[in-house]
Amino acid sequence: MSNALYKGLPVLGFAAFSGTGKTTLLEKVIPLLKERGLRLGLIKASHHRVDPDKPGKDSYRLRHAGLTQTVLSMPGRAMCITERPADDPSLADQLRLLDCTQLDMILVEGFRDADIPKVELHRTDFERPYLFETDANIIALCQDAIHPSTNLPRMDINNPEEVADFTFNFYLHHRQA
Repeated sequence: MSNALYKGLPVLGFAAFSGTGKTTLLEKVIPLLKERGLRLGLIKASHHRVDPDKPGKDSYRLRHAGLTQTVLSMPGRAMCITERPADDPSLADQLRLLDCTQLDMILVEGFRDADIPKVELHRTDFERPYLFETDANIIALCQDAIHPSTNLPRMDINNPEEVADFTFNFYLHHRQA
């Protein structure tokens, strides 16, 4: 997936090393984008196993009986749990899980190596290398201090409004007419 669209929807990644603040920034940016009328989907990479279902509940018992997919439906929310091999999931596989008819744009947190347009988040204190130097999919840099020489657009990692503006402009530029 080397372009900015999936099923006609703009896809924008936020990439950084763990602990840089991707989730913290996105939880401030998402409401700003929602205020602009965007229906957003998110795919978040996690290196930890999380089980949103509780042992002893019917859905948990049925899932562990051998289901491949389980949809837990409740008023105002539905949750789909898909069992798959324990290998690292591909972003393409995760995108297929979204109901794109309900969305205007897809955000991706993590999946640093994915072949999608990405905003790199960088904090000077972490002393990590810049990703844009080896990843041609980085289209902007969001950081706390200006250091390297680059022609990429730059944003302040501590200014969610600026990041929301960039993301909304990305949406406007890439949405399917």
